[in-house]
Amino acid sequence: MRKSVGAFLAVLMVTAMTNVPQAAAEPVGVTLGTSTQGGGFSLYGNALAEAINAADPGLKVEPRSTRGTGENLPLLEKGELDIALVQGTSAYEALAGIGQPKSELKILTAMYSSPGMFAVRGDVEATTIEDLKGRTVVFGTEASGLVVMANYVLDGLGLDMRRDFDAVFVKRASESPPKVIGGEAVALWGAGVGWPGFVKVSEGPAGARFIGLTPEQVAKVRAKHSFLKPMQLPAGSYAGQAEAVQTVGSWNFVLTRTDLPEDVAYRLIAAIDKAGPALTAKLDQAAETTPANTAEGAPDKAMIHPGVVRYLTEKGLL
Repeated sequence: MRKSVGAFLAVLMVTAMTNVPQAAAEPVGVTLGTSTQGGGFSLYGNALAEAINAADPGLKVEPRSTRGTGENLPLLEKGELDIALVQGTSAYEALAGIGQPKSELKILTAMYSSPGMFAVRGDVEATTIEDLKGRTVVFGTEASGLVVMANYVLDGLGLDMRRDFDAVFVKRASESPPKVIGGEAVALWGAGVGWPGFVKVSEGPAGARFIGLTPEQVAKVRAKHSFLKPMQLPAGSYAGQAEAVQTVGSWNFVLTRTDLPEDVAYRLIAAIDKAGPALTAKLDQAAETTPANTAEGAPDKAMIHPGVVRYLTEKGLL
């Protein structure tokens, strides 16, 4: 009897131990570099992190404010960020090794296309880039990839940002629109649909008029800088913008540090794909954040993270 009672108690103890709730695995932390507050990357990055975390609770993406592309790239290289938002022109320079050693950073996903242009205050008499020469124009933060793109576009036209314009640079992206709205400057350089700076200027008291490139100017820029692609800002993208704007631009990317584990990259792109509708509901431009655009927009397959390559291959996109 004593033996059977002992056996019974042993069974109870084993059963109790196996029924103890197991601690949930800690989410995988991922740091995401964005930009200064008030910039398009800050807005997009915060929405992207929230969408990924909702789509895959096993991931914990934490946005980190930075000075933008110019700071995100070296922070990724040092491994101080896991992923970061990088303007397309700067991403191409880094990954292709233009004017610098070739980077081993990898593409996680295409973000959205960035057709570059000027937003001119509505009461300013200027309809072409030539009309802006010698006048005060805000180009943004010097660490921004948009400034890099502006340099290429203007260089293709035989112009220089600092020589041919009274160029203004700011410390935070949010400082740019007030300078145009308040009359300190006549125009603001920027890019893309839903860009916060353009939203604010277009909704200001005088509204905004957008200046892109003529077909001849597009051809001239691309003859010198072929990586810039012909792009269009659709009509109605901003308040009072009745017509589409033709110009050139590039794809923005989320890049990863070189040694980001393959399974983490795979989970991130899968979560981004799953979160597509929710992300687009928050930001119109996020409709372009798709696996298909990542496969299409990457300059070279070798630049895509292996974990993303696996996901795109499974989806039949590579």
